[in-house]
This record gives sequence, structure tokens and C-alpha cells, in this order.
Amino acid sequence: MKKIWIVLLTVILIFVYIPQNIKAANSQNKTVSIPSEILSGSANAQKSYYLDLPSGVSSSAIDVSSLKYNGTNQKVALTMENGKIKVTLKGVEAKQRIDNVLGYHGSFETLFVTIPGNSIWRYSDGVRWQINEWDPYINGQKHYDKNGQGSGTPRNDPPDMTVVTQSAVSRSGIKWYDKNVNSVIDSSQIIESTVQLVVPKESLPTTYVNHNVVNGNQFIIYYKTNAALRNYAPEQLSSNFDPSGHALGRRYKTDLSYYFTGSANVTTYKYSGSVSFDYTLPTEPTLTGTVTLNKPNPNPTKLGDKDEPVQISLMGQLQGYNDASNIDEWVFYAKEKDRNNTLKTKKESAKTFNVSTLFDFEIKKSSVTGEHFTQEYALTVLVRFKKPIVTKSGIITSLEQPLQISAGIYKNNPQVTFPPNPTIPTEPEGKPPIARISTARYIKAGSDMLVSGNASYDPDGYITDYAWSTSGAQGEIGNVPRGYVWYTIEQVGETFPIALTVVDNDGQIGSTSTEVTVIEPKPAAIINIEGIFKQNRKTTLFNRSQSPTRFPLIPSKTRVTITAVSGGTNADIKYSGTLSELESKDILFKKAGKYKATIYVENTLGYSDSDEITFDIVPDEAPYNYFTLPGVVYRSPDYGNKAVVSLDDISYSPDKDVVGRRLWEYRYDSNNDGSFSGEAWVTFSNENKDRLNLELSEVGKYEVRLTVFEEFGQPTIDEFVTEADRKSTNSDGQKLSSRIVEVKNRAPEVDWSW
Repeated sequence: MKKIWIVLLTVILIFVYIPQNIKAANSQNKTVSIPSEILSGSANAQKSYYLDLPSGVSSSAIDVSSLKYNGTNQKVALTMENGKIKVTLKGVEAKQRIDNVLGYHGSFETLFVTIPGNSIWRYSDGVRWQINEWDPYINGQKHYDKNGQGSGTPRNDPPDMTVVTQSAVSRSGIKWYDKNVNSVIDSSQIIESTVQLVVPKESLPTTYVNHNVVNGNQFIIYYKTNAALRNYAPEQLSSNFDPSGHALGRRYKTDLSYYFTGSANVTTYKYSGSVSFDYTLPTEPTLTGTVTLNKPNPNPTKLGDKDEPVQISLMGQLQGYNDASNIDEWVFYAKEKDRNNTLKTKKESAKTFNVSTLFDFEIKKSSVTGEHFTQEYALTVLVRFKKPIVTKSGIITSLEQPLQISAGIYKNNPQVTFPPNPTIPTEPEGKPPIARISTARYIKAGSDMLVSGNASYDPDGYITDYAWSTSGAQGEIGNVPRGYVWYTIEQVGETFPIALTVVDNDGQIGSTSTEVTVIEPKPAAIINIEGIFKQNRKTTLFNRSQSPTRFPLIPSKTRVTITAVSGGTNADIKYSGTLSELESKDILFKKAGKYKATIYVENTLGYSDSDEITFDIVPDEAPYNYFTLPGVVYRSPDYGNKAVVSLDDISYSPDKDVVGRRLWEYRYDSNNDGSFSGEAWVTFSNENKDRLNLELSEVGKYEVRLTVFEEFGQPTIDEFVTEADRKSTNSDGQKLSSRIVEVKNRAPEVDWSW
């Protein structure tokens, strides 16, 4: 009988202890990598990344609570935003010296330019010219006269000669870079003693002769006056110069372009890692469609002398279904929007879960009556099944997904400015690359926006270069497949183009564009609570509210409340300190019930938002108490004429707490009247033993009692709990007969011998 009980209770325990966090069969885990990079400057001490979801994963299928950052950076925030994973990290800080940093005028590879000159005036006699120039020996202006070229009157040009001018070496608007557009270095980190000025030879004008730099802050420039080059502009004569006769004023000019190099002691910030998450697989057949514009390339494109070809790639993907044999056919539809007479249809009988096709259209030259023209296309992917499929929502015989895309044409001036095109080979080989842009359709002012061209590809090679045009945006994207830009508060309500040109290994190009609309920089109030939702356990309330990077939240304006809805009272909510300026707070609930937390946030522009959550705190369950013992035992001379009772405890906690102590007691029916009432309890073990022996001397019946005391199996907050908060039970609820053991003497053994 004892063995049957043990087997039965073991089975019960197995079911009770099945982990609750095992993912269901219709759930999978995915990981998305964060670009590994090392950035410099205090502006990069914290950075947000917008991560594209893996193919086939929709944002609605992601379990947001399962989002987890894996890496060495400190996580600031991790959530979903605009269909992407947004993770904000603090950089891993390091100190280093960087040599050969480059100082440009405001943006990468933009040179400083000075355009100094000299006043050279013709006198009223029409022959002599006054030459005004800089004298480096006296560090001031001087002038002298020379006859003009040729003979006769007036003489139209001064003699061709070398003149001297001066200009200040300016650093106004300087921006330092560590060799590329994405690595900006604060000017405060530049080692001043290492700064050098560089004048590129390829930028020197044809009139240039020589130059010197004095004290690091002044150019002395030698250049030519040249009648053939006509390097002058008209100039107003001064009031003390005789304006009569043939008097004439000219300013002869030159230009000098330059930049700076130097070294910097910089603080760098390293970013790396990944984000993992659980997502729900489609439990029923789900159709996903994808559309891509292959032509025109670029889009929009300039109108030529004939109709413009348009090519659209359309793909369908069937998920949540594994019976390919039941697919009857795939059907693709494409037409010019609102023009049914342009409808084109294609069918595929392939028994596969991914099918694609191409549609060809033309934009008629005669259709482009204005400066710009956009043709929108409506498309549909449809899959039909041979046999009807029974789903939760009913019986289906087909699935379809509508899509749309547009192609643009301009006559003279494009609405979108594409980056400068590289030199195209005279006889280009192979196929041109396809440019694709992925970014948000709407972005809050002041927020960093990821612009990605990662989906671009070359049908017969690989992409070597990326050139971006982000008109109106702040920030720059260099020759990289992805980068970040942002927009100002003054641009709210406006729509801006983003253009990309890609170059393949054959030197051919492909271009495309998209647009983004700037919306109000309203914060998003988000309050979460995590932990064990059980009374007397630690939970943590988090303020995960977000605001555009450049318009942060004002901590003093944050207001958080947490109140009881039912079951408990506000007095049962325990935490240290206050909830003002909340980032996170450990909270304990003394009673089970329903509770509510609210938050109000406001950013530096005065925009605000609020959020609330309700949640249930479940009761702490008492442990299940049960032990086994034999019904009868016999005294034995092998044990000093005592009886040994074997006790086995199979108690457990139904809510996964820990049994921290077991108190074992017994009492003896001393008068053998069948009742234990009035008999004293004797403690024989107060340790946490679940298997032990009880030695008894007297013949008769004994009642055994076990009291089980729990310890919290999950984190708590010690200052808010007492010993009385630990649950305990004794075995009084167990059937009395199963708690009684009888001690007997063995009958003597008789051995007859003759």
C-alpha cells in the first residue's frame, strides 16, 4: 500500500512541477544582431538602434515581454516601435588616442574656403593703375602704381603680375571626423598642439603662385592678375579716389581651400550584441505578400523620348500551413490604380509555399502633362486550395493579400535629388543593381530614424557603394548600407524625400527613393511591472516611457500612482521611499487582489502622455502535507529491544515555494484506551528531514504529527515580511489511521529438539 501511495504522489509531483515557461509548439525564438561599432564623442554615450525583423516575422506576433538584450552594453530601454525593435543602450566606455583625425567645414570632406583679394584701380588718365597689396614685412597694406597693358588710352588691364594678399585662417564651424562620415569627434577632445593645416594641391586655382601661414592663424597668399583669366569683379572706388575720366575699380580675387588634421584623446563607446525574442508562429494558414519596383531605376526617373517601362516584382509566401499538395494554384493581379481596363493576371500551379512573378507596364509619355507624374499600382496575391480548410474563424477556400506601389516620372526638375552618380563604364556589363530603402513612414521630430538599404542587391554580382540623399534631414549617412537621421521640431507636418543610389562591382548603378513625414514629438508613456505576481513576493515597477532623443522627459514632471482595485487595500502596497521621478521601484503586496498602476510623463517641449496597467496578485498557497509510516512495527533485540518506525515525507508546495523546515512530533496512548486526547506531544526532530527513523520502546499505539513550514521560493523584500507570512500546515488533515503506528512484541520462537 505504501508503494502505491508513493508512486501516485510522485506522478502528482511531476505534473505539479512541469515548468510554466516551456514555449508552446507554436512559438519560436529568434535573434537579431546589433551592428558592432565603436563611436566617439559624448553624443554617442547612449544610442538607440532600430532593428529590422527577420523575414517572415510580423511585429504583432512578437511577445514583447520576451524581448531580451544579449551583450556587454547596459540596456536603457527595449521595446517595439513602428514595427521595429528599438533598443537603447549605453556604450561601453574606453579612452584612446586617435591620430590623423580630419577637420572639415561643417560636414565630411567639405573644405574651408577663403576668397581674399586686392583692390586694383585705374586712374582717371586711363593709363596708370594703382596696385594695392599686402606687405608681409610690415604686416599691413601698401600700394604702388604701374602702367596698364598695351598702348593708347584707356589701357583696359593692369600688367600681368604676382600680387600678395592675406586672409585669416578660420576654424569657424569646424567638425572633426575619424576618417569617415559616421565617426564625429568633439572639438574639445582635439589635442591643440597636434593641429596642422592642409591645402590640397588639387584644389589650387590656376592663378595660385604660393602661400605661407603665419602664426598658424594667417594666410599670406601670392597669386597672379591675369587678363586672360579675368579673375576680378567690379569694385566701388573709395571716396578719396578721383572718379573722373577713365577711373575704374576692380577687385582681383583668388581662393584657397583647406582643412585640418590632428590627434585627439577621445572617449569611445562600443556597441554590440543582439536582441532575442519569442514570437508566435501562425497557427492557421497566413498569406504574406511582398512587392518591389525593379523599373524605373532610379525611381522617380527623368522622362525620355519614349514611353517609360515599369517592372514590378510580386511575391507570395504561405505560412502556418504544411500541406503543399492541397495548394490548387497561385494567382497574381496587377493594374494601374482605379483603372480596371489595365488589369493583368498571372497564374502559377506550383505546389510550393513561396511563389513570385513579374509584371510589365508602361507610363505613356502622353500621360505626363505636368512637371511631375506618379503612377500608382494596385496588386493582389491570391492562393487557392483544392480542399476547404477548417480554421477557427471558419472554412476557407483561398487567401489573398492586397498590395500597392508607385512609380514616378519628372520632365525637368526632379522632386527627389539623387546622390551624384559615379562614372559609368562605357560598355557596362551584366545587370544593374536594385536599390531598396527601408525606413519608417512617419517619424517624431527629434527622434533618430534608421534608414536602411540592406535589402538592395545586385542580380549578377555585389554592391560596392551606397550614396544617400537625405534632403532636409539632420545628420549624414556615408558610404554605408544604413545610418540614422533626424528632423527638427520646425519640420513637423512636412514630408521629405530620401534617395539612395547603389553601385555594383561592374560600375553600374541603381537608384530609388521614398519619403518620410515628420510628426509631433509626443512622448510614449509606458509603465510595466515585472516579477512574481504573488503576495509577499518582490515585483518591480518600471518606467519605460520614451521621448524623442532631443526632447527628453522631465523627471520632475513624472507622476506615478499604484492603487488597490479589489481584494487588497492601498495599505497592503509596500515600498521604500516615494514614486516621484520613477525609473524603477521594488514593490511588495501583502494581500492577493487586483491592483492598478498609472503614469504621466512630459517632455521638454511640453508634450505629455499617460499609461495605466492593471494586474492580479495571486495568493500564497499553503504547502500540501502528507507522510507515510508502517501501521505495525515490532520491537527487536537487534535495536536494544526497541521498535524502529520508518517515516517518509512527500509534502510539497503547490506554488513552487521551498519547504524550509519540518517539525516531527509523536504522542503515546499511555492508558491504551484508544484515545490520544490529553496526551503530551514529544518533539523528536525539528530539522528539515524528509526521511528519518523514530525509535520507540513501549508497546502500544503512537500518533505522529508533521508540521511543514515554507520559505519563499521567489525573491521577497525582507523589511516587509515576518515569520508569520511564511505558510505552514500540519498533518492533522491527514486521515488519522494513516498517522498511527502500533508497537508490538514478536511471539517467541519455539524449537523442539530430542
